[in-house]
Amino acid sequence: MAFPSFVKKVNSHEWLIDTSYKKGMRVPAKIIASEKIVGAMEEQVFDQLTNVATLPGILNYAYCMPDGHSGYGFPIGGVAAFDAEEGVISPGGIGFDINCGMRLVTTNLTYEEVKPKLRELVDELFRKVPAGVGSKGFVKLSASEFRKVVEEGAKWCLKQGYAWPEDLKHTEEDGCIKGADSSKISERAIQRGLEQIGTLGSGNHYLEVQHVKKENIFDLKAAEKMGIFPGQVVVMFHCGSRGFGHQVATDYLQVFLKVMEPKYNIKILDRELACAPFQSKEGQDYFSGMKCGINMSFANRQVIHHRIRECFSKVFGKSAEKLELKQVYDVAHNTAKLEKHKIDGKIKEVLVHRKGATRAFGPGRDEVPATFRALGQPVIIGGSMETGSYLLLGTEGSEEKTFASTAHGAGRTMSRTQAKRMFRGEELIRNMEKRGIYVRSMSMAGVAEEAGGAYKDVDEVIDATVKAGISKKVCKLIPIGNVKG
Repeated sequence: MAFPSFVKKVNSHEWLIDTSYKKGMRVPAKIIASEKIVGAMEEQVFDQLTNVATLPGILNYAYCMPDGHSGYGFPIGGVAAFDAEEGVISPGGIGFDINCGMRLVTTNLTYEEVKPKLRELVDELFRKVPAGVGSKGFVKLSASEFRKVVEEGAKWCLKQGYAWPEDLKHTEEDGCIKGADSSKISERAIQRGLEQIGTLGSGNHYLEVQHVKKENIFDLKAAEKMGIFPGQVVVMFHCGSRGFGHQVATDYLQVFLKVMEPKYNIKILDRELACAPFQSKEGQDYFSGMKCGINMSFANRQVIHHRIRECFSKVFGKSAEKLELKQVYDVAHNTAKLEKHKIDGKIKEVLVHRKGATRAFGPGRDEVPATFRALGQPVIIGGSMETGSYLLLGTEGSEEKTFASTAHGAGRTMSRTQAKRMFRGEELIRNMEKRGIYVRSMSMAGVAEEAGGAYKDVDEVIDATVKAGISKKVCKLIPIGNVKG
């Protein structure tokens, strides 16, 4: 499409859609991206973003990050903060895969040490970390035990021996967001989730072995503080709350659609933005249930981390402690959280929705682990399996500009259906292996969906976040092995 005339340039990496664009917009819409990225965005992104700007209680702007593309209700890459007293909460602004997120784990191994055993390692990871649609984990739980997991998150994992204490300190919310109440979730959600702890799932979820090249470290001091060194092998993985989170969102969307207009007189432009007043009974019930989704995902990633440690120990014949399989950080996407931000010069508690976006607090915030507080919050941004990913840091600029939010990935440029028409999984795997990337997957169609060509240029996305001042680069991580659903 031609560059949209209603999108006005603020500077090279900020773009504005004024409230005059659409009737009912309470705030303008702001896009953080380069001109090239904005020009290539789907029309639906602008429509969804400006619809978000009409929701009751929204503050400042409806935001879209540079990885933005169309989603359900909100665009993926969408961020919006709402007044905690007068605003709403919307499952469409959080997503079905509640707390789909990223975890980065370091090792003391170098690429030269791992290369001879790479295939063995990836094969072992493929065996030990179930992937694909309907995959089931090795952790067997009753319904009542699963309710404990979703209320306790990674704290439950620590009690069961699936975590090191420092893992929790390097997880957003210490691996357990307070206020999760399993009485607010359906039995159907419980049944969908109780066999899925320790599983990757499908779609864009993956487990990747990566190489840190010397020339790809941009901040040596920060990298060293985060346990990163030249030549190192690290592990990054991306997954969420699976069917459990999907069911929680589905259940409350139906609740909100029933009460939104008749009970609360809220009219919306798109039923996918179904919402309820945050302080209403329905809003608070969903907030408590959504937190169970957040905690389930933290527990899921923690158990996967435990399995990764087992795999490395088996392949390299040393304990996980000796191999120093330490967690850098675990970041959440797809959440709504109460946070304190400066509004009109005053500190105010607001409800920040991040849909396919990463929290990015700058230095000094109490929410950032003490280890990194002087640097800022670690931000992990996954690229495609062909191109590479990034470790960044949050900034004061992100707090001022985007309610401490930044991108979460490269962002799709085409639908999964279109990608499957354009790419062949078997051919992609052969070509990647020639480039030194060994891939195991449950599905060749799934590989095709995740082809590098189906995503934006991750370097350009990162460049946009840096130039906009909402993140700063630490290092780029190059894939050498990948397990996909």
